[in-house]
Amino acid sequence: MAAGATARPVAAATGERGATVWLTGLPSAGKTTLARAAAERLHATGRRAEVLDGDEIRRFLSQGLGFSRADRHTNVQRIGFVAELLARNGVTALVPVIAPYADSRDAVRGRHEANGTQYLEVHVATPVEVCSARDVKGLYAKQAAGELTGLTGVDDPYEVPKRPELRIRTQGRSVADTAAELHSFLSERGLA
Repeated sequence: MAAGATARPVAAATGERGATVWLTGLPSAGKTTLARAAAERLHATGRRAEVLDGDEIRRFLSQGLGFSRADRHTNVQRIGFVAELLARNGVTALVPVIAPYADSRDAVRGRHEANGTQYLEVHVATPVEVCSARDVKGLYAKQAAGELTGLTGVDDPYEVPKRPELRIRTQGRSVADTAAELHSFLSERGLA
C-alpha cells in the first residue's frame, strides 16, 4: 500500500455492519457482565464482537490517567476512538464504561456520526443501592470507610442519559434475561 493510503474497511469487503454499543451506568451496575454475555451470544451466531472493558483499557491504554473530569474525558475519548475504529471495520464493539459525563458521551457519538459509524447508547439502569450491595470491586465499601473519594454516583456526578437508544433495568433480573433484551435490541438493528 502506498504511503498515506488507507486500507479499505473490512466491513465494506464482508458486508458485515459494525457498531459501537456503549453501556453506561454506575459502578457495579452490571455493564461488563452484560457486555460479556451479549458478546457470547453474538459469537454464537457468527458475529464479530469485542468487549472493550473499562478496567482493561485503563490498565493498557490509559495508564497514568486519574479520575479528574479532564482525565475521565480523555479516557472516554480514547475508548471511543478504538470502538469507532473496530465498528467501522464490521465489529460490534461492546463498551461497558461508566462515562459519567454526557458531554464526553456526546463527543464520542459525534465522532461516530462524522464517520458514518453506528453508535448506540445503552443505559444500564441499576439503582445506587443495588450497585452498593453488589460492590463487585469494593469501591462502595472503601468510599463509606473514607478510603476513597470521587466515586461516581456517590460523591462524584453521574449524568444519567436522557435519551439512550435502550435503557435496561437490571434490578431483580437475571443476566440471561438482560442479555436477551440487549440481543433482541441488536437484532432489530441488523447487528445480531
